[in-house]
Amino acid sequence: MAIKLSLLLLLALLQFPTHISTSPVSDPESVAEEVDRSIRNATDGRRSLGFLSCKTGNPIDDCWRCDPKWHKNRKRLADCAIGFGKQAIGGRDGKYYTVTDPGDHPVKPKPGTLRYAAIQNEPLWIVFARDMVIKLKAELMMNSFKTIDGRGSSVHIAGGPCITIQYVTNVIIHGINIHDCKKGGNLYVRDSPEHFGWRTVSDGDGVSIFGGSHVWVDHCSLSNCADGLIDAIHGSTAITISNNYMTHHNKVMLLGHNDGFTRDRSMQVTIAFNHFGEGLVQRMPRCRHGYFHVVNNDYTHWQMYAIGGSAAPTINSQGNRFLAPDDRFNKELEFAFDPQVTKREVASESEWKKWNWRSQGDLYLNGAFFTRSGAGASSSYARASSLAARPSNLVASITAGAGSLKCKKGSSC
Repeated sequence: MAIKLSLLLLLALLQFPTHISTSPVSDPESVAEEVDRSIRNATDGRRSLGFLSCKTGNPIDDCWRCDPKWHKNRKRLADCAIGFGKQAIGGRDGKYYTVTDPGDHPVKPKPGTLRYAAIQNEPLWIVFARDMVIKLKAELMMNSFKTIDGRGSSVHIAGGPCITIQYVTNVIIHGINIHDCKKGGNLYVRDSPEHFGWRTVSDGDGVSIFGGSHVWVDHCSLSNCADGLIDAIHGSTAITISNNYMTHHNKVMLLGHNDGFTRDRSMQVTIAFNHFGEGLVQRMPRCRHGYFHVVNNDYTHWQMYAIGGSAAPTINSQGNRFLAPDDRFNKELEFAFDPQVTKREVASESEWKKWNWRSQGDLYLNGAFFTRSGAGASSSYARASSLAARPSNLVASITAGAGSLKCKKGSSC
């Protein structure tokens, strides 16, 4: 009987994983340790059962990827989120919608297109009938409670304006290739079935989060956009950016509008299990004002710096791997590569020394180093702690599947 009860308890734990709340807690370190124990126990249990585990140690992937019937229960993904964006349910409570047409009309979108689904008022879980390249004619204005799920198809949003999440909530973007996003586009854009209006020119971000909340961007491949790959500004919060593969870009990720925009003081962003790869220069991320948990990411390339900020953000770096560049001078860009991970912007040393930037359990290779600052007390990082970090020597396996996945129906992903 005891064995049966233990097995039932284990299966319940696997089905309903435990995560830390996005709200501050009195003792974040103890909560992190508790979650870490839960993850270890679940992982050990899955390994003993064999067929339930990919044995990656990545809690998001181990939640769903090993199920060969994932395509029959796509919405299970919504229960696998972690970090500050873990409550983003996307279109979990709505119908499935299948994109069959890669075409686009910014004002009168046709049924079957991605834009038609994205602007609807009701929750939708959006999937794709086949491989396709979607060249948007204007930025894709997402409505609330939507999931864009590219699993099972090779889906590219490229060559035009890309995705905008503006003043909406509960959006999941998963398994999409987002690249070569352009500025400009049609100036009249529909954002709901009832409304379209005039827009300023698109900045050319891959994913732009503007006043959005409960947003999760997972397992996307992003590169070579006109502005940022993923930017979050104007009071956006409750965001998780995880399992993405980012390459060939200058200003990768901006979190915070400007130094004078104090509404961003409530911003909380988790950046976890991403691979920052070849051809990246800076902003992985660049932070302002808010609270940022940078955990178990693999930094194999940067040129100017990896993590930067201004306006006294709190940055909690845990369990990352930082590999400094070999070639210390870029003749084309005429600057020396910097092995320093961090960069403070627009502040004197006497000012930035008060900012809470810590590094715990990070791995530094090839001369990389992190300049710490602030009080250093654990209580200072309560609002910048969102999940338990795994040891940095596991980062290679945790991030091995970063980016869009080649999932086939009937087999594990």
